[in-house]
Amino acid sequence: MSKKEQSGESRQHVALPLKYRPMTFDDVVGQEHVVRTLKHAIESGRIANAYLFVGPRGIGKTTTSRIFAKALNCLHPNGAEPCGKCENCVQIAEGRALDVMELDGASHNKVEDVRPIIEAVQFKPAASKYKIFIIDECHMLSTAAWNALLKTLEEPPPYVKFIFATTEGDKVLATIISRCQRFDLRRIQTNQIVDRLKYICGKESIRADEDALLAIARGAEGGMRDALSSLDQLIAFKGDTIAEADALSVFGLVSRSELEGLAGAILKGDAAAILRAVAEFDSAGKNMRRLAGELMVHFRNLVVWQALGAKAGDTLEITSDQRKTLEEQAKMCDASRIFRIADKLAEMEDKLRYVLSVRTLIEMTLLRAGRIATVASIEELMKAVRTLKAASRPSSVEGCAVASLPVESGVPPAPKPQSASAKASAFAEATADKSAGRPSTRNPQPSTLNRREAPTLSAADRQAILDDPKLNDILKSVPGAKIVDISQK
Repeated sequence: MSKKEQSGESRQHVALPLKYRPMTFDDVVGQEHVVRTLKHAIESGRIANAYLFVGPRGIGKTTTSRIFAKALNCLHPNGAEPCGKCENCVQIAEGRALDVMELDGASHNKVEDVRPIIEAVQFKPAASKYKIFIIDECHMLSTAAWNALLKTLEEPPPYVKFIFATTEGDKVLATIISRCQRFDLRRIQTNQIVDRLKYICGKESIRADEDALLAIARGAEGGMRDALSSLDQLIAFKGDTIAEADALSVFGLVSRSELEGLAGAILKGDAAAILRAVAEFDSAGKNMRRLAGELMVHFRNLVVWQALGAKAGDTLEITSDQRKTLEEQAKMCDASRIFRIADKLAEMEDKLRYVLSVRTLIEMTLLRAGRIATVASIEELMKAVRTLKAASRPSSVEGCAVASLPVESGVPPAPKPQSASAKASAFAEATADKSAGRPSTRNPQPSTLNRREAPTLSAADRQAILDDPKLNDILKSVPGAKIVDISQK
């Protein structure tokens, strides 16, 4: 081989997801609960027969499986960590270890494909402590293949260990899950992805804005592999200097400041600003469906901030600048209105799957959300009325009738209807009195006698009620409403 060919091989590019794949448990990001359990199992010697790793793509299922295999077969372990330098660790990392067999369940899903595993179980490991079988995407195995593996999985030899990895744990047979220790790997938090990207950019001598790394992390949706692939693509596109605008233009994302500005326009009910922002995003080729999802997340963060206050920073995946924005916007609207806005956004996100005109649906929904943030609801009006009545003076109004049509006042109340027995008794008494020549002792009808006139308010009191600012605000919020009667208790 010539020197030119050797130099060409040395300059061969290695993709960032492969180059910076974790090699030890300490390098795994965002899966502390899984790492801690596996370490304790190794240190205490409580190694199960089979393990099942479940989680979305790009979060470290296969990587964790390989690290676990290295830790079990390492010749010179550092506690629970593999050394990464012994022959077994090197062979497992390069995929050529005789005692660690990897199987792709998506392409090897028949009984014939798992038969070599059943046969290999009978032989002890060649140069390691355990013979380990790693089956990736195991939910793709057929039912017949699982059944063929069932007995071996239930009672394997002490030197055999199984590790399964899948993105769809619900499709794995219940009889298999019951024979495994299941670990649910979670999506990696945005700030953890940003920290990892900063570390890699420092290693690769790449100058990248923090907002650009944040945009990459947002687009990755919790997957570290997706984030590293996107960073690799941006480096190929822009070289060793990456700005936020570069990341937004490549992936069709909306910048954090623009997203927060749109949320502020919704909270203010500024219809012109909402329509202008949506038009700019659409003309710039932004992913409108992604915009709807990110708006939903932003308003969810507002709800959490209002509930927890400053402590929400430990719960939310936000930066220091986002924290300041949430603190400001949380004061612009009460929690009930933000809940209703979030409900509208959730309905919109569901309808976006089937609608043809995405922009029209987003515009109409955001305009409705703006009205929710600014227009008083019926519950708020009733609460204002109750507050006004509670704060009124003892001699003030008992109630104000608010209606769109005048109600006739001064009509006496209808007399209470009498039952048939009461009418008969009254007739008998009247007849007896008349026959005896005595005047009737029956009380006159209350509708004609002993009627008390309701006390009237003075002109000054009436004018004070009419000038009340709270009452006027209520009247302005209900079109056509007016005061038709004022009565004193």
